[in-house]
Amino acid sequence: MACKYLAFDIETAKDVPGEEFNWRAHRPLGISCAATLASDADQPLLWYGKTRDQLPEKQMSREDAQELVQYLSNMAASGFRILSWNGLGFDFDVLGEESGAAASCGDCALGHVDMMFHVVCAKGYPIGLENAAKGMGLPGKPPGMSGAKAPRLWAEGHFKEVLEYVAQDVRITMQIAQACEQRQRLEWITRKGTKSAMPLTNGWLTVREALRLPEPDTSWMSAPLSRRDFTAWLPALPR
Repeated sequence: MACKYLAFDIETAKDVPGEEFNWRAHRPLGISCAATLASDADQPLLWYGKTRDQLPEKQMSREDAQELVQYLSNMAASGFRILSWNGLGFDFDVLGEESGAAASCGDCALGHVDMMFHVVCAKGYPIGLENAAKGMGLPGKPPGMSGAKAPRLWAEGHFKEVLEYVAQDVRITMQIAQACEQRQRLEWITRKGTKSAMPLTNGWLTVREALRLPEPDTSWMSAPLSRRDFTAWLPALPR
């Protein structure tokens, strides 16, 4: 039986300078908006703060962020498996800070499926959502749009474009997860333009399960990532 998934993604409010997106040096980032998509729903739910006139706020308040955390926790408790692409190393970390509910976010993060982190644990390197979508033959992100542009567009009042972008991200996340489950493999386009693949005979692993995988050989890499790069913020793990 296919998993009941709840795809999840946030967009941050602060415009981080530079191409490397060194976001930790600029936190707190704030959250402009977020989206969730249940596998049994037709459309994503959009999350953002609202003014008295029901217009989008500059960023979500702590109460807004807490409401999102509670929703994620409730959905996980009801049998949905939260799904993300780099949610462990980014989305849940930021949401924990913005909501003041780092412990709840840590619990959600450990029990959820972060497809990119699964790849990191198995292969030793990350891959991008867009490259995974292309490798699986699925529609990708809107042309000309990126997460790095979203904060500036939101600040300029282009709310519709950003909301459409975050909604498309959770759709792509869901489509990749389900397609990979059906094919029992993940395929992606490498930086060289070739196709690579990873078997998923046992399906997607939660973060907790992926952490139990044996460490891959990264001796050929000049600057390999550590799993601690993704988990250091977790209250449930030693620092």
